Amino acid sequence: MRATKSLTLLSLTLISGVMLNTAVAAETIKIGVLHSLSGTMAISETTLKDTMLMLIEDQNKKGGLLGKQLEAVVVDPASDWPLFAEKARELITKEKAVATFGCWTSVSRKSVLPVFEELDSILFYPVQYEGEESSKNVFYTGAAPNQQAIPAVDYLMNEVGVKRWVLAGTDYVYPRTTNKILEAYLKAKGVKESDIMINYTPFGHSDWQSIVSDIKKFGSAGMKTAVVSTINGDANVPFYKELGNQSVSAEDIPVVAFSVGEEELSGIDTKPLVGHLAAWNYFMSVDAPENDEFIEKWHAFTKDEDRVTNDPMEAHYIGFKMWVEAVKKAGTTDPAAVQEAIIGVAVPNLTGGLSAMMPNHHITKPVLIGEIQDDGQFETVWKTKGLVPGDAWSDYLPDSKILVADWRSPLSCGNYNVETATCSGQNF
Repeated sequence: MRATKSLTLLSLTLISGVMLNTAVAAETIKIGVLHSLSGTMAISETTLKDTMLMLIEDQNKKGGLLGKQLEAVVVDPASDWPLFAEKARELITKEKAVATFGCWTSVSRKSVLPVFEELDSILFYPVQYEGEESSKNVFYTGAAPNQQAIPAVDYLMNEVGVKRWVLAGTDYVYPRTTNKILEAYLKAKGVKESDIMINYTPFGHSDWQSIVSDIKKFGSAGMKTAVVSTINGDANVPFYKELGNQSVSAEDIPVVAFSVGEEELSGIDTKPLVGHLAAWNYFMSVDAPENDEFIEKWHAFTKDEDRVTNDPMEAHYIGFKMWVEAVKKAGTTDPAAVQEAIIGVAVPNLTGGLSAMMPNHHITKPVLIGEIQDDGQFETVWKTKGLVPGDAWSDYLPDSKILVADWRSPLSCGNYNVETATCSGQNF
């Protein structure tokens, strides 16, 4: 009898503990943070994890959301694309994250997309990408090609007088699709196929000597030549070092990069790179009160005055602020309700304007071209007069220019064909 009573008390204690833990868990709103903290993409993604921790901490200091504190759930998919899908499912089903902020490469985003659609959760994706997609479960806060790649080519063509083009990228979906769009755009502008050189290298590529030599040779034909770079991750470090080794100056062959920002430049000697370019929607050097406040908070959070900020950080800043406002508007963190409430939400960006979420789940952004300075920062040399709406489907690809995305009722379609008046699929 005494043994039975003891077991009963033990069982009650265990049950009470489980109920208490469940109650505590219910008191927080869990946010998934899905960024590589190891592997080839850690050079870029670790900072985005830190950004999310700062934003969540700051929101909690303001009282949290809907009367609850926010809790970051951080996982490391380790630059392993299938592992992204596994970790995404874990965040949604096991951790009960109501929204996830993460991914960098398009292959990682493509990997998790079926998971978010199956489980009807939401992902905020903060990095420039190739377009050709609109999912009701993804909010694209980075740049579409018309918010980065196309304006960069226009700048080089119109302001620098470039006639020959090297499209250099890492061998995966973002560079290949972006370069497909750029190649079509250049040819539409009258550029000959012989004046376009395309090169792809694997993730983590380190031996750039022969490729840079080929670029120099291609640029020696007496026509102004530029490199449009979609090289991603840590391969950028040896690429830029080799440019310096072979004295490829910005005056001779300027490089405009879409995946190199302040974070990537912080690890290399930038003096030989002065004058090379990057196209982004934000630079740390932007003179705006919102940016000054953000940088001050970043340095206080990291306890490191030397930590830089960059464009994907701003994209997370915008996406997080939009999610918060949508939750307030909907009165719930339910992903379906947030999906509906977030369209039309506008929040301050860090360049001094307001960015809005559009019906195609892309946002409005300014476009900036910056020159690398010897301190690793960028000086803005050109920018759009206003904000540019992100275009999910390129106007320069025959199969895409007839598609539009609009997630409002009654259309609720990510790829509506305006010629056939049909939705080609559920999401993209």
